[in-house]
Amino acid sequence: MARTLGRVDRYLVDGMNVIGSRPDGWWRDLDAAVVRLARCLAAWRSAEGHDVTAVFDGRPPPGLDAVDLGGLEVAFAGRGRPADDEIVRRVGIDPDAGTLRVVTSDRPLAERVRAAGAGDVQGAGGFRRALDRYC
Repeated sequence: MARTLGRVDRYLVDGMNVIGSRPDGWWRDLDAAVVRLARCLAAWRSAEGHDVTAVFDGRPPPGLDAVDLGGLEVAFAGRGRPADDEIVRRVGIDPDAGTLRVVTSDRPLAERVRAAGAGDVQGAGGFRRALDRYC
């Protein structure tokens, strides 16, 4: 999707950064927090029509494959690989990276994705608040 009237319709979300933006006890059950955020992003994606990819550290939580995510792409960096590197890699290989909005509050990651050509960076806290009505 191309940028339309200054709006970016493709999102690359730093999943752990968004989860960690609110101290709601997510650390007690990280797998459940990942599933909750994925469901929330899927509902937002469906309602708003955005192309969304969420990238997380590690491996998929048990049961995620049974959740209907309605076209939401969920990626995991894999064992021993930080999600930040996967996000930068995806921006770097995207043929239209200028239309990507990366969601993160991680300053070094924000600098890296801007250098790789991302069109915009949005803070995780504000993004999470915008998701609240879909969760």
